[in-house]
Amino acid sequence: MSVSKARRGRAGTAELEPDTGPYALPATVSRAPLLKGGSDHRFRVLVADLFTIATRMEMVREHLGRRMGISGPQYSIVVAVAHLQGHNGISVGALAQALHVSSAFIATEAGKLARRRLLLKRTNPLDRRSVLLSVAPAGRLAVDRVSAEIRSINDLFFGALDAASFAGLSDAAAALVESSAKAMRHITLVKGAPQSLRNVS
Repeated sequence: MSVSKARRGRAGTAELEPDTGPYALPATVSRAPLLKGGSDHRFRVLVADLFTIATRMEMVREHLGRRMGISGPQYSIVVAVAHLQGHNGISVGALAQALHVSSAFIATEAGKLARRRLLLKRTNPLDRRSVLLSVAPAGRLAVDRVSAEIRSINDLFFGALDAASFAGLSDAAAALVESSAKAMRHITLVKGAPQSLRNVS
């Protein structure tokens, strides 16, 4: 069956009429491990589930940020600094790498948080070009005030995981961070390529 049916327009030219018959979605993945019985149905379900999880995680982050009077991304920065600062603080570059964002983004948001006295910034004594971040006393109080709620939400959100599934998910997520970076590089190349080359693979 053709995708569309031809009909005659007023000027006698052929027009395309949409075909409302059954439509088979072309396969959205080709790697054998991602197919089940030759079908990508399970993969499509996984993608939908991941979108749902990502949306809900963002909602949680925004909620906890509001509880501290800051944005969701700023909440992530404060918590990440608290986890990674150690005794001397964490550099902007290292924090950006840990959160998979740009150093420019971290520098901008950390500056806002420092002005609100939630983070401390100081020059790295080992590299004068580098800035070290740590949580300020006011930031510690802000985190402490919502720490019980953070634990409750995380326990509920990840309550379906036992030790084995948690370890498997952690490994899979780390692997997807790496492979998704390759997909982002592909998109960047396609966007930057001449129009004549964009459909060549």
